Amino acid sequence: MAETAAGPVLTPDTAPDPLEPLPLLRRELHTGPLGLSSREAARRLAVYGPNEVRRTARTSVLRELLRQLIHPLALLLWAAAVLAFIAAIEVLGWAIVAVILVNAGFALVQERQAERAVETLASYLPARAQVIRDGQPQHVPARDLVPGDLIALDEGDRVPADARLTEGGIEADLSMLTGESTPVERVAGPALEGFSLLQEPNLVFSGTTATEGQAQAIVFATGDHTELGRIAALSQRTRREPSPLETQVKKVAWLIAAVAVAMGAVFLVLGVAVGLPLTDSLMFAIGLLVANVPEGLLPTITLALAVGVRVLARQGAVIKRLSAVETLGSTNVICTDKTGTLTRNQMRLHSTWTPPHETPSGSETAELVRAAARCTTVTRESDGQLHGDPTEIALVEGAAQHAAPLVPADQDTDRRACFRFDPRLRRMSVVLRTDDRDSLRVIVKGAPESVLALMAEGEPATEAQAAADTLAADGMRVLAVAVRELPPGTAAAPQRQDVERDLHLLGLVGLYDPPRPEVAEAVGRCHEAGLTVHIVTGDNGATAAAVARAVGIGTPNLHVVAQSEAIDDHELDHLLRLGGTEIVFARSSPETKLKVADALRAHGQIVAMTGDGVNDAPALHRAHIGIAMGLSGTDVAREASTMVLTDDNFATIVTAIESGRRVYDNVRKFIVYIFAHLTPEVVPFLVFALSGGAVPLPLTVLQILAIDLGTETLPALALGRERAEPGIMSRPPRPSSQSVINKDMLVRSWGWLGTISAALVMTAFFYVLWRAGWHPGDPTGPGTPLHHAYLTATTATFAGIVTCQVGTAIAARTDHAALRDIGFFSNPLLLAGIAFELVFTAALVYAPPLQNLFGTAALPLDVVLLIAAFPPLVWGTDEIRRWARRRHHHS
Repeated sequence: MAETAAGPVLTPDTAPDPLEPLPLLRRELHTGPLGLSSREAARRLAVYGPNEVRRTARTSVLRELLRQLIHPLALLLWAAAVLAFIAAIEVLGWAIVAVILVNAGFALVQERQAERAVETLASYLPARAQVIRDGQPQHVPARDLVPGDLIALDEGDRVPADARLTEGGIEADLSMLTGESTPVERVAGPALEGFSLLQEPNLVFSGTTATEGQAQAIVFATGDHTELGRIAALSQRTRREPSPLETQVKKVAWLIAAVAVAMGAVFLVLGVAVGLPLTDSLMFAIGLLVANVPEGLLPTITLALAVGVRVLARQGAVIKRLSAVETLGSTNVICTDKTGTLTRNQMRLHSTWTPPHETPSGSETAELVRAAARCTTVTRESDGQLHGDPTEIALVEGAAQHAAPLVPADQDTDRRACFRFDPRLRRMSVVLRTDDRDSLRVIVKGAPESVLALMAEGEPATEAQAAADTLAADGMRVLAVAVRELPPGTAAAPQRQDVERDLHLLGLVGLYDPPRPEVAEAVGRCHEAGLTVHIVTGDNGATAAAVARAVGIGTPNLHVVAQSEAIDDHELDHLLRLGGTEIVFARSSPETKLKVADALRAHGQIVAMTGDGVNDAPALHRAHIGIAMGLSGTDVAREASTMVLTDDNFATIVTAIESGRRVYDNVRKFIVYIFAHLTPEVVPFLVFALSGGAVPLPLTVLQILAIDLGTETLPALALGRERAEPGIMSRPPRPSSQSVINKDMLVRSWGWLGTISAALVMTAFFYVLWRAGWHPGDPTGPGTPLHHAYLTATTATFAGIVTCQVGTAIAARTDHAALRDIGFFSNPLLLAGIAFELVFTAALVYAPPLQNLFGTAALPLDVVLLIAAFPPLVWGTDEIRRWARRRHHHS
């Protein structure tokens, strides 16, 4: 902060410390009890800029669209479309173009996700604010507020900027920042040491709401310098990275492109070298390129992921990005909140402790819970529902269960004073008229260490503290309850310090938010599947650790970080390297979540992170799978997330991971299915080239396109709906470096299924020609005696590939298991897809208009019977191969 003759000059880079003593803060902000002058406010507005959440300039839509249109697989599809147009098949060409545009549109929508989150943040700011300037209250646009402004806050107001209370107090709803639904008290007073800014009881933050009370506050941060602005900046910086599937598909696409172009070029040269005319060699090269391009791969992956999204939505998980379905399958670390996700978010009175008496009876417990319930501010709504702090509601409901029911309206009649919960004192108290109507009684409840310090001499404070520690270790929130009978003649409106002393201890109450009953089983499934579960919570370590143990997290090793905000990167890295250890990050902030997500990513983990508050948005962006709460989460968290849980339930995350594994397996299944047909599509061109033209082309380019975009697509889509193989959640997560296509898949598809299919279809081709009396080198062109036999032979090749597809589709349904383990009829969509491709093939073979278009001819019965044997041969040989692998694996 620079100095001038007029006083300090504020700049955005010299923000004052909001926790310093109020006179010093006022001096640094150059303001006073009368607020700023209008002229000074205008000068500061020019320095600081408007009080609004700014977002970075948008990337050009055209540039983003262009990036999607030159994706490697999109380039291959463009090549296929060009070839379709060259071959005068405009319908197929336009169909491929439509596929490219649909896929690009999906990707473009996903890229706008972060910007939508920032726009949602901006909506939290109010339009106008009440400010004191020139000593007079006035309403100004909230965007015109500047540091040093004195603002007035009333019940129901939205806080327009980050500010320090100077007088009065309010109850503030911070749920949009913290995700915690319970309002907290904010009062003017000195700062507390050792608390984060969000926990400081004298600070309020832009975008939060005053639910009760009145206060004045001095603005210390506006615009991008507020908590809201800082989160917006983080949300824009933590851009989404490609999912493992997106990365692998790009690699595969470049591999396919390289293989296709290289083979086309090599065999173009080879064709010319063996004496083929240049036009024939070009046709051969084009056919080879088309045969190597899996035109249906990208749309099939997109549609399979879309189906996974729809299935998960019915199970309570709304997926906002298609590729996230696959990423879920590779997740190996879950970082979860505690309250509402692992637990029911329904606080209940669980345990009580009363001081030992010589003649114990149940009356002490009844008196304890009734006194605790009377020291609350709970109200009953017109619909009969209790309204107030969840902890206090639990006390009122607990009193009813212990035969000490309380009517909230009655306590208003008897109450003479109420000293609300003070976060500094960590207690509240009420003064009530007793039953004899002539005397007053004080009831105090609060943190044990706070209440026990006010005990009269001779009270069992030591024993009570030991009991409180035991209850806290069992995961309970512990409150001490004490009373004092006021002497006659006490003032009707006593001071707090006069009544909260010389107390008599009634006992302790332990409140417990029980775990969801299904979570323990879900955690067990995580461990069986090789997943690590960490808890990242703002709660205290003892409570969170107790919940962790209750649901099985940390079995066998649990490490608790009591103050996770203080952990440095070196210590965090060391903790995360500990094998077999699950961690509770207690008293964590949103920055802790972001730090943990970054560290896990640096360790090569695939991270799923839950969150519900606005300040969770950066961590949700940073995690591979950001999971927002649908019931308790904020709009910003839902916008920033990849997945939204409609039931806020941890078990739904595990269900989603299982579904992600199934989808990933199914993607691999239809890749095997699609790739298996490349070999029988390429081999005919190799036979043509290597024979120097002595063997006519056994397959045409148009027939290849009919296979790749016609008969192949529906069975591939149906494989995307295949049910999970047995044991899918009994194997460890796959490494993030594992390719979606590995050597075993290529050996199975190209080397085994593809080679068998190629041998079968070439057998059918030569069978038709030899039956017609053909010899190598005989002419088969139009007008020759063998031309019809040649058309029949190419049709047999085409139809043979289709029937081999049927066998491949059945074989590809399982990777390791036998077909009987999943059932032949368990995927009716696949049976329907097979029926469609057979009908489609029959139409191309027997319908005269399509015969002329695709160069096909009707097949005689003996050829039909021959190719009808192909499906069981293809599937049967693969079933034998899988049986041999299982036997080798178990031996």
